[in-house]
Amino acid sequence: MAWNAKASDQVDVEVYDTLPKILAYNAAHFPDDVAQREKEFGIWNRFTWKDFNDHVGRMALGMASLGVSQGDTVVLIGDNRVEWVWGEVAAHACRAMSMGIYRDALEDEIAYLTDYTEPKVVIAEDEEQVDKFLNLEDRIPSIKHIIYTDPRGMRKYDDPRLMSLEDLEKLGQASLDQDGNAYDLLISETNTDDVAVLCTTSGTTSNPKLSMWPHRAFLGHAASYLRADPKTSADEYLAVLPLSWVMEQMYSVAWNLISRMKVNFPEEQSTVMADLREVGPSFVLLAPRVWETIAADVRARMMDSSPWKQKMYDWGAKKALEALENGQKSSAAEWLLMRALRDRLGFKNLKSAATGGAAMGPDTFKFFLSMGIPLRQLYGQTEALGAHTIHKADDVNHETVGSPMPGVELRIDNPDKEGLGEIVVNHDNMMRGYYKNEAASKETFGDDGWFLTGDAGYFNDDGHLVVIDRIKDLASTTSGVKFSPQYIENKLKFSTYVAEAVILGADKPYLTAIICIRYPIVSKWAEKRRLRFTTYTDLSAQPAVYEQLRKEVEIVNATLPPAQQIKKFLLLYKELDADDGELTRTRKVRRGVIADKYGDIIDRLYSDDDHVDIDTVIHFQDGSKQRIVTTLNIENLGSDGSSLRPEKQQAGGR
Repeated sequence: MAWNAKASDQVDVEVYDTLPKILAYNAAHFPDDVAQREKEFGIWNRFTWKDFNDHVGRMALGMASLGVSQGDTVVLIGDNRVEWVWGEVAAHACRAMSMGIYRDALEDEIAYLTDYTEPKVVIAEDEEQVDKFLNLEDRIPSIKHIIYTDPRGMRKYDDPRLMSLEDLEKLGQASLDQDGNAYDLLISETNTDDVAVLCTTSGTTSNPKLSMWPHRAFLGHAASYLRADPKTSADEYLAVLPLSWVMEQMYSVAWNLISRMKVNFPEEQSTVMADLREVGPSFVLLAPRVWETIAADVRARMMDSSPWKQKMYDWGAKKALEALENGQKSSAAEWLLMRALRDRLGFKNLKSAATGGAAMGPDTFKFFLSMGIPLRQLYGQTEALGAHTIHKADDVNHETVGSPMPGVELRIDNPDKEGLGEIVVNHDNMMRGYYKNEAASKETFGDDGWFLTGDAGYFNDDGHLVVIDRIKDLASTTSGVKFSPQYIENKLKFSTYVAEAVILGADKPYLTAIICIRYPIVSKWAEKRRLRFTTYTDLSAQPAVYEQLRKEVEIVNATLPPAQQIKKFLLLYKELDADDGELTRTRKVRRGVIADKYGDIIDRLYSDDDHVDIDTVIHFQDGSKQRIVTTLNIENLGSDGSSLRPEKQQAGGR
């Protein structure tokens, strides 16, 4: 199957070559068509292309009145809201750069990013986000105006920098009252080569860098992507992932403008699944962590169902998976189980679905394919404006990330005898470089201008790209056994009971694991067995929980070569948290932080001890503290103690 040509109703990004110009085009030609919806107080509010353009016009002229101009930075922070997208495009209309910050970012992270980019204006959603900036006081001297979009709780503040969105738009309306063509003149001066977006990288090893995206690259790559996965104004999308992330920018901003795909913004993070079912989107992008959570939740719900329903589910799931393995579809499983299950999850109208941002375990991928969800894996980086490979609709392989998109070139540098090497990429719409970091920009691109991803992979016989892991994360034991931590971690996380896992073993005699339980599900499991517990820490230390998790690890071990099997594990006393620096904001493990923070625990995993005594203090975001005193049992999966000695370790391949 070849990639599709450009859809006939998509705007020409070479003619309308900036985001504000495309928005103005849509408002002129499709003024009454729905562009966006946002749920508030249980009601879906509709915004037409004219509404969208009018708000952006007033906000842009308001920003211009506040001194925002070419080369400035406008910061946005909060949940996914229409006002975020309006503010972003309004900044571009002023020839300024937009930079999104993750809503759960801590004050130190915000201080770093604002000190680095020196924004004049911040658009913050609500009191919670405004407080973060006010608490920074003189650490953010560049910020002159903090625009809030939700006025609830704001009356008690008297900081002169604060301004409501309503007042910002009144400023813009005053400019329009003086000159009705003021906004048209503003957008006519926007330039496709201006940097439009500063997008934070994942920052797995250090503070995030900022990729610079010109309009030309942002729109050009979005148009190429739409050839691989076409969308039209008839399509519906629910914006679930943070707007500060590269792929949500691609869908909720670029695709929305270019293809007029309707974008729906959920009321709250807690209502996403209910909102998903109400919208019934035709396309959805979810991170692997979200797909894993949905899969775990489905299986957890079956624990509470009647024995008859459990038997029907097990039978239908088995039939569907067997049919998938044979390249077929089970009609019986479809009619008895899968149709109802897709409807229950809000997936009944899906024409395509995607996952990206991190690797997804093949077991999770197969689970959704067997359900009849048209899931496609994509692969990419912020520096290359998101995805540059994806499965073709008729050529999906759960072990791969698909084929290069139109206009994208991939190759494997320095391959070994099995073809495994570094993935490098090139296309016409790459980032311009890292903001204020020329040295890192040069290191990121090879001498021939190709982007060095830092990921290890190879092409299979069908031309699909297979991504193994970060090159720096590929490891070997002291006996020379090569392994990919990420690959084994993804297998573990398919378990209903495992929320997070960290595989250890680099320069060690064998593999071990630190596992975090999936608390909502394990607590439900424990309650049904009348186990007494009070907290996450208490529950994770229960002998019955260890026994259940041992079974889950043994299931994974049975699928691995003997030398790559997990020999010991323990259940951590807390969940890994981005606020503690243990995960990135996109939920990737920061292995260096784990190695430093839990070094003593890791050392005990490789000793003869059978437990670790913990006496530590956890600091919460609100400033409170909690002392934790507990004992972590070390579960030994070897047949006996001697089986764990290096000389007894079996050799194995990659």
